[in-house]
Amino acid sequence: MTGYGKAEALYNEKKITVELRSVNSKQLDVTVKAPLAYRELETEVRRRLAPLQRGKVEAFITVDSPGALPATAINAELFRSYYGHLKELLATVGESAVPVAAVLNFPEVVTSAKPELAEDEAACALSCVDSAVRRLSLFREQEGATLMADVLQRVAFIGERLTQVEPFEVERIATVKARLRQALDEAVGAAAVDANRFEQELIYYLEKLDVTEEKTRLRSHCAYFAQTAGELGAGRKLAFIAQEMGREINTLGSKANDSNMQHIVVGMKDELEKIKEQLLNVL
Repeated sequence: MTGYGKAEALYNEKKITVELRSVNSKQLDVTVKAPLAYRELETEVRRRLAPLQRGKVEAFITVDSPGALPATAINAELFRSYYGHLKELLATVGESAVPVAAVLNFPEVVTSAKPELAEDEAACALSCVDSAVRRLSLFREQEGATLMADVLQRVAFIGERLTQVEPFEVERIATVKARLRQALDEAVGAAAVDANRFEQELIYYLEKLDVTEEKTRLRSHCAYFAQTAGELGAGRKLAFIAQEMGREINTLGSKANDSNMQHIVVGMKDELEKIKEQLLNVL
């Protein structure tokens, strides 16, 4: 799920800031960016982020220490070697001035001494990570509640639209019966039609168009979805229920044989697609 969490802490004159940013992902994918002195904490930071369960999470740890400069050293021997080689190379193209800044950027010419991380400073930083995790989790919970309210509203809409199908079912039977009767009369003549046999065949035909079972199952799925929505970690189960809802809606559409019913089914499918999109944000 998407989310954001930030926490700050003070250690002596240092200001430690931890920012967590999360976007959707099926698994937990953690990236940690921290100062050199804090690199040894990366494994512990990842362990403390594990309860987030899912999402592509970026953890940024920054330290603001006014007046403190990193301890650096210049490898004079390596600098002279790079400088001499570069000077010889530039002479072959008619240049004499060697850019010192470029030499300083060569690998290992300038090195920084790795600062020591005090045990209590490490504890302070990890406590800050825990605070950021709690705030990210709270952000997710609030967003999840909003998303689930929207999803349940759409599920309820599908149930309401299902009720709107029923009046058109009655009209459809009369329309289909009249259409078939007219086609049969035009083909063989009204006098040649056995009324009893026609009614029997009509009942058999209409049974194939009956959507009672599909409506019953769809209502059951909608109710089960609303019931399951309150369970912890129900994301996958809800996705499965939504898939079953889609099966019933598709069958309802294939049996509709009526433009008004098809219009209602299209509206159901549109709402279901929005539900599926939202479920990608639910754990």
